Amino acid sequence: MPNRRRRALGAFLSLFLIAAGAPAPAASLEYVGTFVWSGDDDSFGGFSGIELSEDGSRFHALTDRAHLYWGSIERDSQGVIRAMNTAGRAHLKDSKGRPLPPGYTGDSEGLAIGQDGRIWVSFEGLDRVALYADPDARARPMKPPPKLPGMRLNTGLEAVAIRDGTLYAVPERSGSEAEPFPILTFRDNRWGRAGEIRRDPRWLAVGADFGPDGWFYLLERDFQGILGFASRVRRMQLTENGPANEEILLTTRPLQYDNLEGIAVWHDGQGIRLTMISDDNFLFVQRTELVEYRLRD
Repeated sequence: MPNRRRRALGAFLSLFLIAAGAPAPAASLEYVGTFVWSGDDDSFGGFSGIELSEDGSRFHALTDRAHLYWGSIERDSQGVIRAMNTAGRAHLKDSKGRPLPPGYTGDSEGLAIGQDGRIWVSFEGLDRVALYADPDARARPMKPPPKLPGMRLNTGLEAVAIRDGTLYAVPERSGSEAEPFPILTFRDNRWGRAGEIRRDPRWLAVGADFGPDGWFYLLERDFQGILGFASRVRRMQLTENGPANEEILLTTRPLQYDNLEGIAVWHDGQGIRLTMISDDNFLFVQRTELVEYRLRD
């Protein structure tokens, strides 16, 4: 079945289950593999966002210093990544066509690519969302997001995903550990709200994507100091009344993986695949990992 038909059918069945009041099916993840990606460019590293094509064969990866990489993925017969082939990279620009410097104005964090191929990037520091017609284009000025509790320097809109032309954005922090994460929406240069996501203490939102099943997948991180990073993935259905049928799919141990910050959800022909990428903070003691799991309902 073509991926678009599969995605439409999955979304229809999800909505049908909600309407019928049926409980969400139990799901689990099985580990597929980990690939360590390296590069010689000075701009390589600090990856905070990733997008994959519907079949997982092509990628776009965003660094937190406003560089965008793209290319193809080689996999073995079991679907495990064996190589990341970079076809190109671009230094993202501001609305005047100037390359964005690292730091306050160039701290790019979230990545989403629409069906029309346009590229959405969220930034921390100077909190905003920028739209690019292509990687080499200048940014299109957009209305700034509303100021929310917890959105301060380095904790802005970290997780973004797009569905049917509407951008969904979740800040890295809420006002406190007891307050839920707000879900912002952006369409036709107007900001709105799509409900709230329960926040558990210590966990911060760092990545998001919509899967081919229509569910919203949220990647979260817990930094435990010398113990390293732990990661968690939740999925939920976004309804007119907000999130519903939330499930925790994955909780990793500290140091099990590096600093996972970006997530892409796609269908590999056997099931839904989760691909996550780590931010090495440009430190030699860390590394860029691509970690993959397959979802089993």
